[in-house]
Amino acid sequence: MTYTELSPSELLRSGFAAPRITEEQWLVRWDRFEGDVEALVPATVDLGTSGSTGASRTWRRTREQMWAEAGLLAGLLEKDRPEAVLSFAPPKHVYGALAGVLVPALLRLPVWYRPRYFGALPSEPFDRWAVVAVPWTFSILLRALPWVSAAERLVVLHSTALLPATAGELVSAAGAEQVGIVEVFGSTEAGGIASRTWSPSEQPWRLFDDVDFAPAPGARSSAATGTPASGEPSTGPETASVMPEDIGGVEIALAVTSPRLAFAPGGVRPSIWVTDDLIVPLDDRSFRFAGRSSRLVKVNGRRVNLDHLEESLRQELRCADLAFLPIADAVSGEHLDLLVVPEAGHPLTDADVRAALARIGALPRNVSVVDRIDRSATGKLRRFQPPPTADAGAAT
Repeated sequence: MTYTELSPSELLRSGFAAPRITEEQWLVRWDRFEGDVEALVPATVDLGTSGSTGASRTWRRTREQMWAEAGLLAGLLEKDRPEAVLSFAPPKHVYGALAGVLVPALLRLPVWYRPRYFGALPSEPFDRWAVVAVPWTFSILLRALPWVSAAERLVVLHSTALLPATAGELVSAAGAEQVGIVEVFGSTEAGGIASRTWSPSEQPWRLFDDVDFAPAPGARSSAATGTPASGEPSTGPETASVMPEDIGGVEIALAVTSPRLAFAPGGVRPSIWVTDDLIVPLDDRSFRFAGRSSRLVKVNGRRVNLDHLEESLRQELRCADLAFLPIADAVSGEHLDLLVVPEAGHPLTDADVRAALARIGALPRNVSVVDRIDRSATGKLRRFQPPPTADAGAAT
């Protein structure tokens, strides 16, 4: 499939969510554009959530908010001096709209957009590339190491989900001098919150310059119970709360203030956003991520991070996809199920799955083989899943 060249005006006036912009491959030569880029963006931009925690919701941003965040993201890439951009992030989501559309526009760099796993990579001989990644991008680049190796430098910008193990494999295969990874922590509602440069040892996240920690409504009880309020706007710090500097190494719900907080159409911009994330503040500008509250379960008294568990199992089990789902259990209160999609030509047996689970010390209540796992365009697991098509062994 070839890349259809669009003019900057065609790209931005079509709308970020237009099917031709989100679902088809395209190329825009911002390096040849001499007009007013900012004037092409509408006064307000509506973008939807991924639907990973329920029905998708629409959130609005002003043109000024969009350009402010594009500038922050561009600043993360500028030291690597990219000459071109390759984006895999759908523009209908805020990360794709910002990093894959507005950042190249701001930096006046040509950008290629590829929405599918299979397809051609750009053949133009640029020496330094910025890649706007979603989780499956890293396995694409591993399969295309000659393309990666042909570049003098490749910087990968990643957001939307936990960084997969294939990211480290890519850096090991190509070398840290050739490939670097920059991570962005954020959400549709809050925008970019923090960033860090990836390294084999976990690095702390540091807030963007225009973001500050905020009191999380109900934070004191949340820290004690491990069930923080999540994904909620607040118009002010009028409820009981705990600031990060007050609680040291205790996990709390991440709450932030920022001039880039999105707002519901017809509504007002909140002054505080409380996320679905648990963090351990390290100082007044940095934190360690402890997990999304919706992806943490306590099974028989032991807390399990389902995102980390998935990454561990991917290293042990050959399959096309897998996911752990949190469930209610009459005996333990909380438990987990496992969905597995077999790789084409490599059927899975009950023994295969059980052996892999034993190696990582996981004991899901049920294991089901399915045709597919319902994910958003950025790879996030959706709450509602298709029914299983076969059973690889219940009550594992």
